[in-house]
Amino acid sequence: MKVMDSPDLTVDGSFVTGGCTAAMLTLAGFPNLGLAAAFVAGLLCGCVTAFLQTKMKIQGLLAGILTMTALYSVNLRIMQGAPNVSLYAVPKPTILNNPATVLYVLIAIVALIALLMYAFFKTNLGLMLRAAGDNEEMIRSSSVNVDSMKFLGFALSNGLVALSGALLVQFQKFADVTGGTGMLVLGLAGIIIGEAVFRRSGIGFGLAASITGAILYRLLYTLALQLGFPATDMNLVSAVLVAVTISIPHLQKLKKKRGSHA
Repeated sequence: MKVMDSPDLTVDGSFVTGGCTAAMLTLAGFPNLGLAAAFVAGLLCGCVTAFLQTKMKIQGLLAGILTMTALYSVNLRIMQGAPNVSLYAVPKPTILNNPATVLYVLIAIVALIALLMYAFFKTNLGLMLRAAGDNEEMIRSSSVNVDSMKFLGFALSNGLVALSGALLVQFQKFADVTGGTGMLVLGLAGIIIGEAVFRRSGIGFGLAASITGAILYRLLYTLALQLGFPATDMNLVSAVLVAVTISIPHLQKLKKKRGSHA
């Protein structure tokens, strides 16, 4: 969203693709291979969206919707027609099987990905990717292939999304073909809440804001459940939370204007 300046609806489908891929390979006795395969599957999902945008000249939001819609059928194919799959009878334990170490494993994975992303965005390729999202016309005039940057950006983002879906599946021990509904809203909520905490720009602060915002959002989610909101209303709560958070800067400006007039 922030690097490519585009809300990519592909994530609602690629999240499930990663989970389905990991689930089937975990059932086959290859849980770690399942995580790697999920990441590759996400890369391919992002490449499809980038292809529709760059080569077929389909508007970005519509390209994401088309890929997301197609992935529903693809995900059913991956799970051999079953809408959900249980992992309670897996032949080999996953890295998230042990309740005593699961939190530390997840922290280590998040920290490693954050460090790798930080290092990548400091490279020339990473800088070109960021520039392509900030000012496409400028980077094109500098003889940089913008289409290639879009392929890289959408592939990398959806690869990480698919990996997160795979980790969730191995953690909760089941995969569901509808498990990606609302993932874009959840991601936006995490970014917006995180940026409200970290009011500084930069790649390091951006990564920290995304991680912190995701954690804070889940804490707010849990709080909402404890306050009595039914689980079926949580997508509505998420949408309202994002809308209110986005509107805060505008509301603050209105408050200042009214204060100055008073």
